[in-house]
Amino acid sequence: MKSAVENLEPTRAKLTVEVPLDELKPSVDHAYSHIASQINVPGFRKGKVPPRIIDQRVGKGAVMEHAINDALPELYRQAVTESDLRPLGQPNIEVTAVPGISEDAEDLVFTAEVDVRPDFTLPELGDITLTLDDLDVTDEDVEERLTSLRERYATLSSVERAAADGDFVTIDLKAAIGEEEIDSVSGVSYQIGSGNMLDGLDEALTGLSANETTTFTAPLAGGDRAGEEAEVTVTPTAIKVQELPEVDDEFAQTASEFDTVDELREDLRKQVGEAKENNRAVAARDQLLDRLLESTDFPLPAGVIETEVHQHLENEGRLEDDEHRAEVTEETTKALRRQLVLDALSEQVTVNVGQDELLEFLVRTAQQYGQEPSEFIQQISQNGQISMFVAELTRNKALAVALRQVSVVDSSGTEIDLSAYIGSDEEDAAQAAAQAAEAAGADTEQVVVEDVSAESANSGESADSADSADSGDSAESADSAPSADSAEDANKA
Repeated sequence: MKSAVENLEPTRAKLTVEVPLDELKPSVDHAYSHIASQINVPGFRKGKVPPRIIDQRVGKGAVMEHAINDALPELYRQAVTESDLRPLGQPNIEVTAVPGISEDAEDLVFTAEVDVRPDFTLPELGDITLTLDDLDVTDEDVEERLTSLRERYATLSSVERAAADGDFVTIDLKAAIGEEEIDSVSGVSYQIGSGNMLDGLDEALTGLSANETTTFTAPLAGGDRAGEEAEVTVTPTAIKVQELPEVDDEFAQTASEFDTVDELREDLRKQVGEAKENNRAVAARDQLLDRLLESTDFPLPAGVIETEVHQHLENEGRLEDDEHRAEVTEETTKALRRQLVLDALSEQVTVNVGQDELLEFLVRTAQQYGQEPSEFIQQISQNGQISMFVAELTRNKALAVALRQVSVVDSSGTEIDLSAYIGSDEEDAAQAAAQAAEAAGADTEQVVVEDVSAESANSGESADSADSADSGDSAESADSAPSADSAEDANKA
């Protein structure tokens, strides 16, 4: 097989592939065998119809179309690998010559136009310095955490007055659009000021007494008609205030393992310090990504973005919503740019993802989605999405590995050690050795999964994540199997 690449644009390439007939022969034989099992010809047993009879009855073109559709996905993947292309999204395939069908054609020839990753260079990590906020635990921080702990042991007491900010109310609520009732709930507990239900609900409840009713207009927050304006009727049936327990040694013994409030406060101070230390690691990661994004400038494949946006809006049933389209386009563009920068970073720092790491990541992701891990993993495996999660894990790990190569300091210039959160190269080397030893004794299926994971880590796929925000779907993998368009393609001269 021979292939040649023509760069049409900085983010789009045309791949021309020539496949000799002998390389196509296994697929042609399979096509004859499959067709023979599907047709009835007098004088021949089913499945035993010879090729020359199939050519007469079905046509050579149909046989070749079947063979090409069967072979094309693997031929395309092989050509992409040999040409060092880094595709994004689905290719546009056109078969231009078919041996035995097209005039004077001895080889199968097809072209594939596909969006590709643009070329760009990341800055040297050793030249980057990140400055983080000083680690300062204040008395206010400790009291805030202590208040949160007290709220867990708080009680609610009914009051005979109008509802005010911070009160807990029991409400009956109904939403309607025109004459149609969309939703209704009764006996729901809600804290005024939390803002976690409907826009305008806090203002509507404030000042109402128990069993008073009011109406207001708000966009629906969920369901099939999310975003549509509805008339909401709300009635508080009970108004309660939160009473916090006294801060004393008795509370410390009830709410913790400590005997005194002083001991409890000291432990809370330690917790705040650990939380702030962890937050500094997160801040360093985000700051590094921002620095990389600011330091690089490259074109993005418009076709990939357009496809992503269309699929997102189509899934929401909002293809005609131009304002939302603009929002999704902006977020999709940002998400794709982040993805490409992180893919380049993972290549620069040479990130490898092992089987155990992947399994742990999938279990955590399943828990975030509220699914049972084994069912979640089986589902994404059946949908061919494992490589997407490998790619996402690889990007996450790339940032951690890259943080080891940059300088991280506080406001005074003192170096900050983040190894407790980002690991070390020595730990990675030990883990890789352990994984290699485990793989040596693993069964065939486990090794295959690991190999596929490693290959797909930089394929341009991504899993849904927080980084994707409102962009919804991620860039589709170029590894998805294309097929010949139709019988007309197979018979093109």
